[in-house]
Amino acid sequence: MTIRVLIADDQMMVREGFSVLLNAMPDIEVVGEAVNGREAVERVRELAPDVVLMDIRMPELNGIEATREIVASDDASKVLVLTTFDLDEYVYQALRAGASGFLLKDASARQLAEGVRVVASGEALLAPTVTRRLITEFSRMAETPRLSAAVQAQQYGELTERETEVLVLIAQGLSNAEIASRLVVAESTIKTHVSRVLVKLGLRDRTQAAVFAYEARLVTPG
Repeated sequence: MTIRVLIADDQMMVREGFSVLLNAMPDIEVVGEAVNGREAVERVRELAPDVVLMDIRMPELNGIEATREIVASDDASKVLVLTTFDLDEYVYQALRAGASGFLLKDASARQLAEGVRVVASGEALLAPTVTRRLITEFSRMAETPRLSAAVQAQQYGELTERETEVLVLIAQGLSNAEIASRLVVAESTIKTHVSRVLVKLGLRDRTQAAVFAYEARLVTPG
């Protein structure tokens, strides 16, 4: 199945460069481009892409607000944030807004394509050490306070002990295969646990589960 991608960036050279790289992949097709956040939201409604490559700093509507609007809609499009700096303070805000991960703009063609595939498959782009560092660092600095004890109890109190364990491992950046190996169970079992965690917590994907785990202090930053 071909992965349909929308590129949202106010720099034409970036859009054209990423389009060339991605269209060269046999399983990826760039179906549209947007020059600002407002246009990105509109194009998502029109084209229903599988993945949106979203720049953060754009005119009219920035990438964070555009991500929030896209995630809040009924569209199944996943957002992969593009940034110039790996410790950009806005990236954490974008993850909290619903982005499924982020990539540096200087990523190689292989990294870019693999990032698109990972996000399109429903996984979180959390494996790279830099991403874990960003999440842990900016969970300390988030403007919105971490979840209160009451909210924590209400939201993850229904998780079983094993589901809580899986949630923590997701937040640490482990894939389903790695979690299965760690817990000595079948990978299919882990997929079931992950699905139940997302449903019980009302979360969209693994990235949101990881952010939740940090904000609920289930995982200690560091």
